[in-house]
Amino acid sequence: MQKKRISVALNFALIACGALWLSGSRAAAQSPQLPKDLRLYIFDCGTIHARSVAGFSLKNEEVASTEMSVPCYLIAHPKGTMLWDAGLFPDEAIGKPTKSGAIQEGTPLLGQLAAIGYKPSDITYLGLSHFHSDHVGNANRFAGSTWLVRKIERDFMFYDKTLPRTDPTYYSALKDSKTIIINKDDYDVFGDGTAVIKFTPGHTLGHQALFLKLKKTGPVVLSGDLYHHPEERTLNRLPVNEFDKEQTVASRAAMETFLKKTGAQFWIQHDIVHYGKLKKSPDFYE
Repeated sequence: MQKKRISVALNFALIACGALWLSGSRAAAQSPQLPKDLRLYIFDCGTIHARSVAGFSLKNEEVASTEMSVPCYLIAHPKGTMLWDAGLFPDEAIGKPTKSGAIQEGTPLLGQLAAIGYKPSDITYLGLSHFHSDHVGNANRFAGSTWLVRKIERDFMFYDKTLPRTDPTYYSALKDSKTIIINKDDYDVFGDGTAVIKFTPGHTLGHQALFLKLKKTGPVVLSGDLYHHPEERTLNRLPVNEFDKEQTVASRAAMETFLKKTGAQFWIQHDIVHYGKLKKSPDFYE
């Protein structure tokens, strides 16, 4: 009788443990709870170890650093999430040599997302400032998200020729993604004015910047590659290889007007000095 009671107790304990394990597994599989207000997470997606800034019509002695940061961003909103830019290299390439022999370095993006509870399947939207390789490294991993892109940019990305300054294999899976074609200058991602994609052509045909209206931090604009170094802005210099320099000049002028109107901070994504001062995930701005 005593043995029977012990056996029954053990069975109950095993069932209870199994229920707890199953509950924990389901919790781990669940998407993270969306915040009550807009949040911005910043991820380290690599560093460009440039030795010269001549390509930006600048001299080395004119800039604080020749190197450039490569951040990725997660925008978490009560109605969904958006990844803005996808990194310098695909996660699986990090640690492997390039064709030139240099080691591809950086911190895997998916691990940084996982550290705050997100999987690629939790990302509602993918927004890319443009198609250059240092902004699309992990784009294929988010082919299940809805891609927000301008038709002129998408058409060029999948045009049947060798594209400059990118690796089309980084984003090839997006060709079959659910896609929203942006056909106006400003696109309100969540419909409440807190995350607005702005048309800033010139660097590429469909280049975009992102305006965020954060409750505590205040308004912020993420530049894409409208500028690469802050000295381009202060010294009024243009990169040598812009797709359309006149469009870049017009986009920059329109952005300056917008910044004055909104009082928004302007975060140049490749500005490694400013980037070093910002909070990185798991911390966030709100």
